[in-house]
Amino acid sequence: MTNSYFRLAQGLFCSATLLALTACDEDPSIAQTQYLGGVYGTGAVSSAAPQDTVSYWDGDGVSGSPSVKIKLSEQKAYFYKGGELVGVSQLSTGREGTGTPTGSYKIIQKDQDHVSNLYGDYVDEADNVIVPNVGVNKDPKPPGTRFKGAPMPYFMRIVGGVGMHAGYLPGYAASHGCIRMPEFMAENFFNAVSNGTPVTITN
Repeated sequence: MTNSYFRLAQGLFCSATLLALTACDEDPSIAQTQYLGGVYGTGAVSSAAPQDTVSYWDGDGVSGSPSVKIKLSEQKAYFYKGGELVGVSQLSTGREGTGTPTGSYKIIQKDQDHVSNLYGDYVDEADNVIVPNVGVNKDPKPPGTRFKGAPMPYFMRIVGGVGMHAGYLPGYAASHGCIRMPEFMAENFFNAVSNGTPVTITN
């Protein structure tokens, strides 16, 4: 009986961990600022927002098996086809305490319209944001509102709840483990990979 309870508790813990990782929320302290070439938050784009001078894609028309190499210390992803470098993307990976795991992985799921089930906004019936950047497990829902999950377009899952997707890029590691990139780069990566594409993450 004791072993059964232990296995149940262990399973529930693992499920909760996976669910939290899948959310990939942003750091609330930077949630209302503007970001490098990604999916923007609320408000106008500031002319002082940092410019992405790193990301590019030259992979169209190039043949060969795709692969991705991510370097956390550089906050960059390198895309190869047949061993030839065809694209580089600026990134924002997991911040301290919720870091992106290193290792050798493969794409295990693609979801172009992925939405967080834990982090987002509380909105009213007209879809107006009433409380921004909430976590459903820690922020009470005001009466008359509903939860609207944060979009994570072009989601490419690599391990557990961690994946590459379009998202906010403040210029440093800021996610809960996911690998954010500019939307145009996420789209190019998404279209060029398939389930089984190798992804290597190093420091």
